[in-house]
This record gives sequence, structure tokens and C-alpha cells, in this order.
Amino acid sequence: MLDIDMSALIAHRDPMVLIDSLIAFDESTAQCRVTITPQSAFYDTQREGVPSYIGSEYMAQAIAAYAGAHDLDSQRDIKIGFLLGSRKIRCHQPFFHNNWVLEVHVEKLIQDESGLSVFECKIMHQETCIVEAKINVFQPADPMKFIKENQ
Repeated sequence: MLDIDMSALIAHRDPMVLIDSLIAFDESTAQCRVTITPQSAFYDTQREGVPSYIGSEYMAQAIAAYAGAHDLDSQRDIKIGFLLGSRKIRCHQPFFHNNWVLEVHVEKLIQDESGLSVFECKIMHQETCIVEAKINVFQPADPMKFIKENQ
């Protein structure tokens, strides 16, 4: 496991940093870890877990960690990215249960010059895929200019 503070990799801050750690990354993939506890954001005490639809945010943050790790490696500032949407999302379990350790796998399929990318994503628990999706993200060259222009 890599010893990198998640707030150094992604633009989110507590309490919205939802992933625990970046385990590994390379040119086109990354793997992150999330442990479900009663302190997890969106934890449902009656069902003792986090709804699996929150997995799309785990995937988006894993993509952000992937991009942030590459920025750090290249000695660039971490840039803001935007989740545009997801396609073909499949939740094979309704909840991520207390004490489950999830591994979030992301693989870049497409990246164009505009900053638009598509990632194939999976959330695994004990070697079983429990959520899968294609996630579309956008990382403009100048995020603050993009935000101002689109307000």
C-alpha cells in the first residue's frame, strides 16, 4: 500500500473523503481501498452499512486519486475534475456491510485532448464484483475558468 494522504491526491476534504487509501497505480489503472464502518459517510445504522449506489462516488474518488497520483509523480498541482455521469452501472448487492473491505479498481479506457475520459470501474469484496460501471469524467486544463464560465 502506498503511504499517501488522500487529501494530497483528491480535491475533496473531510467529511467527503470517502476512500481510505490508494493501494497501487500505473499508467492506466488504480486500485483504492475503502473499509465500511459506522463512521463511514452515508452509513445506515438500521441496515448496518452504506448503500451500494454510493459506490459511484467511491469510483469517482478512485479516479481522482489516480489522476492526483500522476500529477504528484509529474510534480504538477492536483487539479479538480468533474464526474459527468455513469453508464451501465450494476449493483449486485444493495449494501456494503459493516466491516467489509472494498477494493475499487479503475481502468482508463479513453482520454481525449479536451480532458474527457472514460473509466471501467469495479468494486470488489473478497474477490467478488459487487458494483461495476463505466464512469465519465472531465478534467479541464483550467478548472477555475471552466467553473466561472459555467455558473
